[in-house]
Order: sequence, then structure tokens, then C-alpha cells
Amino acid sequence: MRLTADNTAIVLDSTADLPNAAGRFPNWRVVPLYVNFGDESLRDGVEIDAAEFYRRLQETSVFPTTSQPTPGDFLACYRELGGYERIYSLHVSARVSGTFASAEAAAAELGDGRVRAVDTETASASIAMLALAIQRRLDHGTSDEEIDTLVERYRRERGLLFTVDTLGFLQRGGRIGKAAAFAGTLLQVKPILSIEDGEVVPVKRVRGERKALAELAAALETETRDEPGFRLGIAHAAAPERAAELEALVRDRRPQAELELVVTLGAVIGAHAGPGTLALFWFRDSG
Repeated sequence: MRLTADNTAIVLDSTADLPNAAGRFPNWRVVPLYVNFGDESLRDGVEIDAAEFYRRLQETSVFPTTSQPTPGDFLACYRELGGYERIYSLHVSARVSGTFASAEAAAAELGDGRVRAVDTETASASIAMLALAIQRRLDHGTSDEEIDTLVERYRRERGLLFTVDTLGFLQRGGRIGKAAAFAGTLLQVKPILSIEDGEVVPVKRVRGERKALAELAAALETETRDEPGFRLGIAHAAAPERAAELEALVRDRRPQAELELVVTLGAVIGAHAGPGTLALFWFRDSG
């Protein structure tokens, strides 16, 4: 079957940090995860946006928790997309969330073979960047085989590096992975982290925000190239000034590359990474 933007939909979950996805592309949808403050459960990006989440985080002593969408949430979305012959459903790493399992269960219950659920093995803007790569192919016509090849290459070649103000949020949320080796570090020591095989892994420890930003800048120099086929993304959690500084570096040092996304981490990713998080994403793809 020839896949196009007219007959193929893309479904993201809200950890892709692209709440306006359906507004940008008519064939895209977002299924929200849930962020919980005590007994109050709110749909990420629908009933609570990033600004409200970080405000509440400052004002409450209740530590937020998160929960995945139900299979019913995905089933409702897939049925709404009944006019599409194929649905690519792209989700946060199955090693940190049950979201992918819910999508798989819904696809199986739908039972018509239209849905391809994908464990992206990553998170945040990195998921959205894969979706954009798929959309580029849909725009000129593609196939399941070509998209499968793209997804496998994306898992191998995409890169990301991020820094957090503290590992406390990842620890309390149970998403610390191998970065547990960095736990208990001294004040002002900033962990530099990545995601490999779907798991948060430690890269380096530096002291202070300036050196943390310098590590992201160094990755920009060593891991990316200044050419039109290179795609970059930036995400931050209540740190717009730091994100703007990183954006200026990207535009200065990689003027020919495409800065595809500059996003704010939503409530669910923010609940695990914490305020002050800054991330850089990259992937080479001419589409």
C-alpha cells in the first residue's frame, strides 16, 4: 500500500511535548498521559499545560506522579481516525512507561491491522522528530517498509543529551536507570545524561550551569554537522533563558542545519526531569 498524508495518520502521546500537533498536521493526534497531584488526576496538555504545571510545582508540597493512558484512551483515538488506512502510533520508551503497552493492547483490540505501534526507545522532542521524519515521507508517498527502515535507523543514529538541576525528580519517579550512579552528588554538580536503549544513562558530571551548557555545546560540535540534512531540537523545563542561549548557539554554529523544534517539557516529562532541565536532540535525515 502506498502511504500518504491523506491515508496515514500519526498518533503521539503527550510525552512528545508537542501539544499542538493536530493543529500543525491534520493527520496527527496526541493521546495524553496523566499527571496526578494527590487524588487529582489531570490530562497532560489538555487539563494542565506546562506553565500551570511548573507554577503548581512551586506552590505545592505534593510531589506529582504520572500514569499512562489506558488502552481505552488509545482505542477512542484510533476509532476517531477511522478514515485513515494506516496509523503509526509513536510512543515514549517502553522501559520507562507502560504507554506503548497500552497502545499495543488498543491496536490488538481494534483488530483490523491498521495500527502500527512503535516503541521509539526515547522521549520528548526526540519522538516528535521521528514523527516529522515520517511525515516528510508521507508528503511524497512512502511504504510500510520504508518507514520500518527509517524507524530502525532512527533508533540507532538519533542522539540526545540533557542536563537536570537535580536527580531527585528522576529518583522519586523511578526513572533514573543507570544514572543512579550519579545519585547523592554534591550541591551544584550537574549530571549530564542521555537515553540509550530506552533507558536514562549517565554521561558526565560537571559543576554549575555554565559547564552544563558547555557540554551541550560540545556535543553540538562533535555529534552534528552544519549541513541541510541535519535536524536539531531543543527542550527545556521552565528554563527559557537557558533554552534561548542554546538556541543561539545552534543557530550560530549550525546555520545550515534545521532547528526543527524548540519545546517546553510538558507536565509528565517535567514531573520526572524537574525544572531547569535542558536538552539537545539531533538526527541526520534528508527525508
